[in-house]
Amino acid sequence: MPAGRRAYWKGYLRLSLVSVGIELFDAEEKKAQISFNQIHKPTGRRINYVKSVQGVGPVDKDDIVSGYEIDKDRYVTLDPEELDAVKLESKRTIELNRFAPMEDVDARFVEQPYYVVPADEYSAEGYMVIREALAKTGRVGLGQMTHGGKEHLIAVNALGDGLVLYRLRYANEVKAADEFFSDLPRGKLDKEMVDLASELIERKSGDFDPEDYADKYATELKKLIARKAKGERIVATPEPEPASSNVINLMDALRKSLGSKESAREREAEGDDDDAPRETRSRKSSPARKKPARSHSRKAG
Repeated sequence: MPAGRRAYWKGYLRLSLVSVGIELFDAEEKKAQISFNQIHKPTGRRINYVKSVQGVGPVDKDDIVSGYEIDKDRYVTLDPEELDAVKLESKRTIELNRFAPMEDVDARFVEQPYYVVPADEYSAEGYMVIREALAKTGRVGLGQMTHGGKEHLIAVNALGDGLVLYRLRYANEVKAADEFFSDLPRGKLDKEMVDLASELIERKSGDFDPEDYADKYATELKKLIARKAKGERIVATPEPEPASSNVINLMDALRKSLGSKESAREREAEGDDDDAPRETRSRKSSPARKKPARSHSRKAG
């Protein structure tokens, strides 16, 4: 177990007759998220929440059970012991019973990632065999796991030296795309405009590296909090006037985005000129930053 980490789930990963003890750890870094508490402004103290029942008042947590509404204001209640009585073979075992290319897993179905590690030294060999087999075949293992009284659809994939598990949504948890796309225009598109847009995409294509992106809003929010903590009065900047509603010629916009071939050749020639600005020459001569090697490709994310 990683030092100082609490496992999200403990159980077994099964491949046919091979069972390996594993532990799951949340892969999401929640500390990176900025969260707020509700505060009572006159006193500066946090708001507390009291669970209560109308006509009864505050209630003890031991008197709270789970309930499913079968009709308006009519519930079937279940105690934790009753819920635990639903015996499932997968309760503490994740059985990988189907294998598919990761690109077949639609990104809409990926809900949450978890790191998978061996539960102990005796499980390490079986764990590594499963990891190597998934990496070699380029497949992800699909199955189900039980947690928190629910059975979740999951996918297990090789990641670097280990395994990662993705919790997936079921089919009925994703809205059908046709509901939103059925009214889109069906007219024939201008081939030249499609070609220009395709060329623009090709020019800007590259590997996905999360470190290339930063949460600018979170950065500015931290600066604002620091200023406020020092007693500075914060004044909101007025909203800019909305842009004019002039219709932009799509063809012209695409062409301007790409730039003319003549302009490209001029820029290239300028970069080779000894009299070119230092910034231009240094950018051209500096080597591209190497991307870290990846052991798998993943469409979903």
